[in-house]
Amino acid sequence: MSQQTSNAPAPVILTGDRPTGPLHLGHFVGSLRNRVTYQDQYRQYIMLADAQALTDNMDDIGKVHRNVVEVALDYLAVGIDPAKSTILVQSQIPELAELTFYYLNLVTVSRLERNPTVKQEIILRGFERDIPAGFLVYPASQAADITAFKASIVPVGEDQIPMIEQCNEIVRRFNRDAGRDILVECKAIVPEVGRLPGIDGKAKMSKSLGNTINLGATADEIRAAVKMVYTDPLHLKVSDPGHIEGNVAFLYLDAFDTDKEGLAEMKAHYQRGGLGDSVVKKRLEGILQELIEPIRTRREELAKDKGQVLQILKEGTLKAREVAAQTMDEVRKALGLSYF
Repeated sequence: MSQQTSNAPAPVILTGDRPTGPLHLGHFVGSLRNRVTYQDQYRQYIMLADAQALTDNMDDIGKVHRNVVEVALDYLAVGIDPAKSTILVQSQIPELAELTFYYLNLVTVSRLERNPTVKQEIILRGFERDIPAGFLVYPASQAADITAFKASIVPVGEDQIPMIEQCNEIVRRFNRDAGRDILVECKAIVPEVGRLPGIDGKAKMSKSLGNTINLGATADEIRAAVKMVYTDPLHLKVSDPGHIEGNVAFLYLDAFDTDKEGLAEMKAHYQRGGLGDSVVKKRLEGILQELIEPIRTRREELAKDKGQVLQILKEGTLKAREVAAQTMDEVRKALGLSYF
């Protein structure tokens, strides 16, 4: 029994990012550090979703082009190993677009518009009824990405769970129409640490809001950002009791400080009064400097040879395309589209 288990192929996991800017601490907490662990547990595909990024960036396509390599540099700098994880570029795998096209026949416009994640993103971007069609059909596109590699596990934030549910709806509908199980349903896994708020206390760390600390930040940039970190606005004097809830400095310490006992003591001291914000921020800065410095150093070294980074992306994409092409062949046969 144990021999069979050890010989069984590892489950497939699919994850990725839209390359619209450098990655930051929010990405590190929400996904990157988990991916470093996942690559030893699963067959991991990491997608640079450049085609999907164009759905709301057609007015600045250069931003997407530039950031494909920049995001790849972040991946490599944090320890993602291309020998263990397959890093691929979405636009270079045409099978994904073909799968999306077929899947659009399995969903209705009203179902797409009811997807809670899509509804929220439409509001955030102020599209109202001027929704780019490519943006509206994102659930079908994501379903194509997931099913092309027959991923059974997809790490997502809680707000993305409706996307996984809709993906599985498409899988079940396709398999039912095909009369056999060709596509694989997937399970969402949500990271233990959710999204980090921005340094200004906004709901999330976001490139567009300018409230991030990038993984390539210099020591001076980290220092300046930590000084701006939102704390307790009612903590006016050192002697005042402070509040932990909503205090970004402590939220970041919860995410990055490995000395949980020392952190608990600091929280208690802050709450009873007698501890200034500057002391809390000094501890936070030290931790972030120690965390980011090796990432920044490795990133700078890798950036000296971007041709090698592109070669890594090319090799990963070619490997991934072979898998997607196999799935596409099965789908075409199920649809009766294999004529020659």
